Amino acid sequence: MTTQKTIAVIGGTGHLGSALARRWAKAGRKVIIGSRAAESAQKAAAELGFGLTGMANADAAQAADLIVVTVPFAAQAATLADIAPHVTGKIVVDTTVPLMPPKVMQVQLPAEGSAALRAQSLLGEGVTLVSAFHNVAAHRLITDDEIACDILVFGNDKAARGEVVALAKAAGLRGLHGGALANAAAAEALTSVLIFLNRTYKVDGAGIQITGTLIEPEV
Repeated sequence: MTTQKTIAVIGGTGHLGSALARRWAKAGRKVIIGSRAAESAQKAAAELGFGLTGMANADAAQAADLIVVTVPFAAQAATLADIAPHVTGKIVVDTTVPLMPPKVMQVQLPAEGSAALRAQSLLGEGVTLVSAFHNVAAHRLITDDEIACDILVFGNDKAARGEVVALAKAAGLRGLHGGALANAAAAEALTSVLIFLNRTYKVDGAGIQITGTLIEPEV
């Protein structure tokens, strides 16, 4: 029997991070919440329950086998620099969307082409970078409701993508292979479109669903 990997959710006291951490912990996964301050992470873990623990971001990254980064774009570079010494040889899942207030309804991708490619550049080739969880509404995810939203998963390593597709399933979502890491730009950009739809059509957390009958790929 394969031992499940310990997951660290970096920035796990934020809306998306706490929602993902709670869902994974409730599903029986071992999850560590990371935050800039260990006390904040420990407090959030205690409030969320389900056996969650809390540590400072760097300690959480060191203790985990798979790292999920859930911080705002403005904090991405500093956060990745903090955990970089502890993630070599591991899978890092970056959820960052390059939203630049106040124009969050306007697509503004960084010079690197996407936040995902920026993350890979910052962490280096010793890290297997996967990008996912861009388009799901955190305030819906924190509940136990079923969510009509597919999770597009991007990365250059197919097996690593498959692990993150499985993580999406563990969170009660449908994960789908979205191809190479460069393709993450599409999902990152789509977030601004979804925010526009939410505001224009008064939607409580618009998401995406891929139509058609899908046949699971071989891994």
